Amino acid sequence: MRMFRYGKLARQAVSAMSYLAEMHAPDSSSISSAEVGRVRRIPTALAAKLLSEAASAGLAKGVTGPGGGYRLSRPPEEIRLAEIVSIFEREMDEFPCPFGPGWCGNGNPCPLHNDFLRLEESGRKFLEETTLAVFVRKK
Repeated sequence: MRMFRYGKLARQAVSAMSYLAEMHAPDSSSISSAEVGRVRRIPTALAAKLLSEAASAGLAKGVTGPGGGYRLSRPPEEIRLAEIVSIFEREMDEFPCPFGPGWCGNGNPCPLHNDFLRLEESGRKFLEETTLAVFVRKK
């Protein structure tokens, strides 16, 4: 069983991309990483790195130079949170057993094993089913 993490870097990436979703419109201009960082309270250099990696993964489009910035590469309802998270977090090889390494998977599972499996499935399902559309401003 491989577990999926959703840590601080992934949360900041979702935050940065959620701002692009909030501001998304077919005729909208690109948004600078400095603006994203300021609005989402992410250091500018980190916002730039997150958005650059999202662009490399095909989730955003980046324009360099004066007036440049980022915008979503697809409509918000077509970008799942799992796509963003998977760029910044890697699957863990070991199961986070509270009894320590090597317990689960070697004989009887710990008393929390099935609860952890349900939690993992619930988190994965949430990320797969939730899109950036939840951040779009209602007009």
